[in-house]
Amino acid sequence: MTEPTQKTHLYEFHKQTGRMTLFAGFDMPLWYKGIIIEHMAVRKNVGMFDIGHMGRTIINGPESEAFLNYVTTNDVSRLAPLSAHYSTICNEHGGIKDDFVLSRLGPDKFLMVYNASNRKKDFEWLVQNSKSFKTKVEHVSNNIAMFAVQGPKAQQTLQKIADSDLNDIERFKCGWTKLVQTDVFLSRTGYTGEDGFEVFVWDTPLSDPANAETVWNAILKAGKEFGIEPCGLGARDTLRLEAGMCLYGNDIDEDTTPLEARLGFVVKLKKERFIGKDALLKQKTEGVKRKRVGLRMLEKGIPRPHYEIWKSGQKIGHVTSGSFSPVLERGIAAAYIPTEHAVENVTVMVKIRGKLAKAEVVGFPFYDSTKYGYRRQ
Repeated sequence: MTEPTQKTHLYEFHKQTGRMTLFAGFDMPLWYKGIIIEHMAVRKNVGMFDIGHMGRTIINGPESEAFLNYVTTNDVSRLAPLSAHYSTICNEHGGIKDDFVLSRLGPDKFLMVYNASNRKKDFEWLVQNSKSFKTKVEHVSNNIAMFAVQGPKAQQTLQKIADSDLNDIERFKCGWTKLVQTDVFLSRTGYTGEDGFEVFVWDTPLSDPANAETVWNAILKAGKEFGIEPCGLGARDTLRLEAGMCLYGNDIDEDTTPLEARLGFVVKLKKERFIGKDALLKQKTEGVKRKRVGLRMLEKGIPRPHYEIWKSGQKIGHVTSGSFSPVLERGIAAAYIPTEHAVENVTVMVKIRGKLAKAEVVGFPFYDSTKYGYRRQ
C-alpha cells in the first residue's frame, strides 16, 4: 500500500497561497510568487521557509555524548551547551547515511535535525546503535514545528517580536526566547548561505498547529517592512546550490564519503572510534580519487543532474546538482570529477541536450562572499 501524503504544521497556509508539490512524501510549497523573486528576497532582504518536513530527534541521557561521538563524524565533546555543529552519519564503509545539524540543549541532551527523505532510516539507525549506551532516542518531528528565517534582514525581522536580544545568539549558537509570547528555540543556522535563524516552536503537535501558525504569521507581519517573502522548495534549492551546500540523494549518499564531498572538516579522525573511521582513514591515507566541485557555465545552457562532464574527448564525471543562478545569471552545477581535474579555473565541457558547452571549475560558494552570504561586508 502507498503511504498517505504527510503534511507539516503550516499545510493550510501553503495550500491557500503556494504552488504545491510532493517532496519526500510531504505536500510542500514549491513556490509562492516565483523562485527567482523568493531567491533574491533571501539574498537581499529576508525570506521564510517551512522546514517542518525535516526530521527532529532528541537524544538524552548520561551517555548521549559518547553515543553521538560513536555514531557521527564530528567531535561532539567540543560542542558547548546552546551551540550547534554540522556533521555526518556514515556507514562502516565511510559512505554518508545523512548530513545533519546537532544542537546541544544541555550537558546530556541534544537535538538532531536531519533530512526529510531519511527520517525513518536515520531514526532506526540511531535506535539500533544506541542500545549499548545509556541514552534515549526520541522522535519529536510531529510535536515541534520548524521554519527558517534567512537573509541579511532576518535578525531585524525576528527582533521586532522577540523578548530577548538576538545579538546574544551568534552563528551556530542557540537559545530560548519568546516570539509573540510563544516559547521557541532559535538556532543561528540555515541552508541558504545567508545569516538567519531556524525557529523551533516547541510543544506544538500536528493535530493542533495554532502556535506554529501564530508565530509564522507574526514573522511575516514583522518582516513586511523589509520585503519578506514566504519561500518554497524551489528557492531553497537554488539558494543552497549557490552556497555550495549538499543535497542528500543528489550530491551525497551512502556511496559517497565526506572526504570526496569536500566535507572533511566535519570528520575528526583523532576521535577514538566512530562508525566509518577505519574506511575514512584508509581513504585519506591512500588519497581521494574524486572530489565534488563547482562548475560555472561559460556558454549558454543549464546543467542538470546526471549530465555528463567531458575533458580532452573523455567522459570524466557527471553533474549531481544544477540550476540557473539568479545572482550570477548563468548556469551553475555541483559535480564529481577525478581529483587531478578538480582544480579551480580548469575548463571542462558539460553535455547539455547532446551538445558540449564550456564550463569552468570554481570553488564554493559561487557568489562573491563580500556581497552575499553571512560573511558579506
